[in-house]
Amino acid sequence: MPDNWQVGGFGLYIHWPFCQSKCPYCDFNSHVSDSVDQQRWETAYLSEIRRYAAETEGRILSTVFFGGGTPSLMLPELVSALLETVSDSWTIANDFEVTLEANPGSVEAGRFRGYREAGVNRVSMGLQSLNDADLKALGRLHSVAEARAAFGIARDTFDRVSFDLIYARQNQTLDTWRAELTEALSMAVDHLSLYQLTIEDGTVFGARHARGLLRGLPDDDSAADMYFATQEIAEAHGLPAYETSNHARPGAESRHNLIYWRGGDWIGIGPGAHGRLSFDGARYGTDTELGPEAWLRQVEQTGSGERTRVPVPPQEQAVEYALMGLRLAEGIDLPRLHGYDPAALDEDGLTRLQDLDLLEIDGDTLRVTRAGRPLLNAILRDLLAG
Repeated sequence: MPDNWQVGGFGLYIHWPFCQSKCPYCDFNSHVSDSVDQQRWETAYLSEIRRYAAETEGRILSTVFFGGGTPSLMLPELVSALLETVSDSWTIANDFEVTLEANPGSVEAGRFRGYREAGVNRVSMGLQSLNDADLKALGRLHSVAEARAAFGIARDTFDRVSFDLIYARQNQTLDTWRAELTEALSMAVDHLSLYQLTIEDGTVFGARHARGLLRGLPDDDSAADMYFATQEIAEAHGLPAYETSNHARPGAESRHNLIYWRGGDWIGIGPGAHGRLSFDGARYGTDTELGPEAWLRQVEQTGSGERTRVPVPPQEQAVEYALMGLRLAEGIDLPRLHGYDPAALDEDGLTRLQDLDLLEIDGDTLRVTRAGRPLLNAILRDLLAG
């Protein structure tokens, strides 16, 4: 059986942990800081890139993703130095994708030109809403006008631009969401990430919700109606869902995120970044210190930013592959799943879910049906043995 990177792809994730402010719904590893020594961060990132390159010599690198935090706060010169070293360190795929996440409040035309010249060829923008009152409620610093201006700059600078929207927000109705999504789709996009607002523990929204202070959230039926409207409207505009929350015109899918969902290998660099690496049939999970200063000190003092590297047992690989791959409309490869663990699936559950038209098998491919997609979590509980 080939290593995971050979069938699922090989990418690099670089985490920039800093933001201008912390959004109340966000549970990502992001931090607000008055000043950042970007030269110090460059030195640490370059050290990690070279260390991993020595371990993965001979691989073809398909993608780089700058995530955060707010990577559009990085100096273009820093991005350029990292990508130059990346190009010197691996063989680069012909369709190499380099994505940088951006918030509208940190977008400047000159900075975006600098990113393009550095080698960034795709931008993912966190618009989140096209309603000013809702942007304020979500803790966003930008206005709708600023979002549109930033998107225009991105669209004029890069061939590929995606943006995120959040729905099932406080006091949102089905009709207002339908109108907002239709407006968003008129902005000449080829990729959209459309997320239902979830209330996570450890966030400001989580604390408010626990105290009964987060009012106006749609009930489950209303949220489900918004989900179905999302699928209908996006598909009608030529952007069908290729993954649970992601919609794209054919060929415009996020190649980096496909590596995660297809069970490929990726390097995770930066505070809180996770990775998966396969060597000679064995797969390992890596993670890092969450705190930015702690991660920097570790790289500087030990020459490695990894906190742990642990083997991923075959049974766990099977579960990961199913959990991630069944999010995709294309589904998963059954021989590959059984190669990890022949007993990964509950056969009675599989038969029952097929009879309910929630799962289908087409040759060697197992996929969730259109009717099953809203029920994915329940399907996975019934499908996976143990």
